[in-house]
Amino acid sequence: MRLAIFDLDGTLVDRTSAVADAITTLSHDHGYGPEIETWLLTELADHADRADFDRLRAAFPIAESSDHLWRVYIDRMASAVTCRPTVLDALTRLKDAGWSIGVATNGASDIQRAKVRATGLADLIDGIAASGDIDVRKPDPRLFELAAARCGTQLTPGDWMTGDNPETDIAGGYSAGLRTIWVRGRTWPDGLDTPHHTVDDVTEAVDYLLAHSR
Repeated sequence: MRLAIFDLDGTLVDRTSAVADAITTLSHDHGYGPEIETWLLTELADHADRADFDRLRAAFPIAESSDHLWRVYIDRMASAVTCRPTVLDALTRLKDAGWSIGVATNGASDIQRAKVRATGLADLIDGIAASGDIDVRKPDPRLFELAAARCGTQLTPGDWMTGDNPETDIAGGYSAGLRTIWVRGRTWPDGLDTPHHTVDDVTEAVDYLLAHSR
């Protein structure tokens, strides 16, 4: 079984625009002013978990509980996050060609799985490993190993990791013994091994995998 593991945020789904939409909606629904909204946009820009809302309540006089705000944020993210139809189509082609599809993502388990369900990716993904599952984050090889296990297999030479983050996805994939495809968007840091292949869009990564199937 050929295995292709993908990053989630910034690779399969557009997290950046979803965060802004989710925070704007959450702030409006709770009557929060621009100071709180700006704090959330800044603090949740790269990642979010329930503890962020503990910090929010420590910084501002907010009546709502952290648990409530975290649940609302997950709901708003699920409503706002998108996966382009072309990406879903590409993954369908990969699955139809006999590939197993996994996701290795840094993030809280509940919110990452909510994104997968909301975007239609759940029907195409064989297994997902979120860092919140085992408190291990990419580039730790154990998260890639868990993604493979969730797909009912184990990492073997010739499996692939595709993602947009040079350190966590590409260097992490290397450390797990995976071939790597980088989805351009960030600046490539000095000193990192170059990826096996580079693309401008994740759909091109799927095309490459289909053309170079072992």
